[in-house]
Amino acid sequence: MNRRTFLQSAAAGAASLAFSHNSLAETSSPDLTTIQKEIEKRHGESVQRLQQWIRQPSIAAEKRGMDEGCDLTMRMLRDAGFGEVTKIPTDGQPGIFAMLDAGASRSIGMYFMYDVKQADPAEWSSPPFEAALVDKPGLGKCVVGRGAVNQKGPEAAFLAALHAIRGAGRKLPVNLVLVAEGEEEIGSPHFPQIVRRSEVLAALRKCNGIYMPSAEQDLDGKVTMTLGAKGVIECELVSSGEKWGRGPRKDVHSSTKAMLDSPAWHLVEALVTLVSPDGNTPAIEGFADKARPLSAEEKKMIAEAARRLDENVAKKQLSADHWVHDVNYEQALDLLQSRPTVNIEGLVGGYTGPGGKTILPHRAVAKLDLRLVPDMKADEALAALKAHLAKHGFGDIEVNMTGGYDPNSTSADAPLIRAQIAVYHQKGIDPIILPRSAGSWPGYVFTGDPLHLAAGHFGMGHGSGAHAPDEYYVIESMNPNVQGIDGAVRSHVEYLYELAAVK
Repeated sequence: MNRRTFLQSAAAGAASLAFSHNSLAETSSPDLTTIQKEIEKRHGESVQRLQQWIRQPSIAAEKRGMDEGCDLTMRMLRDAGFGEVTKIPTDGQPGIFAMLDAGASRSIGMYFMYDVKQADPAEWSSPPFEAALVDKPGLGKCVVGRGAVNQKGPEAAFLAALHAIRGAGRKLPVNLVLVAEGEEEIGSPHFPQIVRRSEVLAALRKCNGIYMPSAEQDLDGKVTMTLGAKGVIECELVSSGEKWGRGPRKDVHSSTKAMLDSPAWHLVEALVTLVSPDGNTPAIEGFADKARPLSAEEKKMIAEAARRLDENVAKKQLSADHWVHDVNYEQALDLLQSRPTVNIEGLVGGYTGPGGKTILPHRAVAKLDLRLVPDMKADEALAALKAHLAKHGFGDIEVNMTGGYDPNSTSADAPLIRAQIAVYHQKGIDPIILPRSAGSWPGYVFTGDPLHLAAGHFGMGHGSGAHAPDEYYVIESMNPNVQGIDGAVRSHVEYLYELAAVK
């Protein structure tokens, strides 16, 4: 299960949402037989395109392969029919602005990312940038590699849908306006510089919403939709003898601890103040003051999700035996949806190699992420963190924000969302609908000022291992309830036609 799927875990059945159903049979292009034949004919081409994409590392955190990754993505967009494809410079990694004018009466926005997380080859059973095809028991043939499901697999499926439509001699039913970034995995620090360019804003204002290709199916074929996402702050807390004015200004022998303060312990003491004693509840003054409680409707969604989702499967996929405080599943899902969090991603200080090294380190670093719920703001949360540290005697600790953004929300009645539900219903799937994803993506630039567009994720198919070893995306599924890449491609074709028809 990928991060955007479990971190989405829970909700109300689609029947709980009122919408007017516009099926494919009611559109001007009901017969997709020729497009389906093109999808099947181009299966090998679609797989090879994805493998080529995975084999190009594009890791923003390491500044590795970014120009090459951007250029490859631009070539793929042009090959898929985008007539205008422009590289957008930022203060960080470049973005992409692309348009496909099909002469349609309606335009849809697309969000892509071309960067991926880091990968340690020693942790993988197949090299992370080899894009090997592997037979996985119970799943079928999968491509294994960094970015396979997050997000190159789903994005490649969308591009394959454009190739299939054009190959069938059909006209795209909507115009497309696409924006892409290469810094999603480091908190999208410069994404607003792309979206808020005048020409990009002008094109997006003509759109009926924004969607991001995704692999929304779980192992059992169930689909989870979300109506938004938590915001996030990624930052480093740095404790050093230089800034503190206590302890050593360089690493010294550990025997001197008897007479010297430790910057590492100083950091640990600071971290302890950020949360409750069990580490589960944020304790930063003012941090969650504006957090919006779940509404009665959202609580109904969560209760329905707890009824329909398998708790044991969720625990197995997370390799966990207990929820915090040993709460029941519905309470755990409630926390997942409503709780702001303070999480330690990593702690680094002193010697970390094999064996011991008796030093007193002069510097220690904690990497944190803070998840935000509506109506919290990233800048206000960061200010609260800094004020809290200063108040508790840790004002010397550096707080370096590396990326982050506000939460986002979209109405369940938005045509973009109703079109998703319609397509899933046509496939006999009653989607689980969540108030928001507990993971994060920078949708706030679309849903907030000045655009106020609906935004969401869509796509059949399955993958897992985002940010983890052996990330995969299903190519040929053994489970008839779970689509492989051809089924994912088909779902994007159907969604585009539904978006052209939905009222």
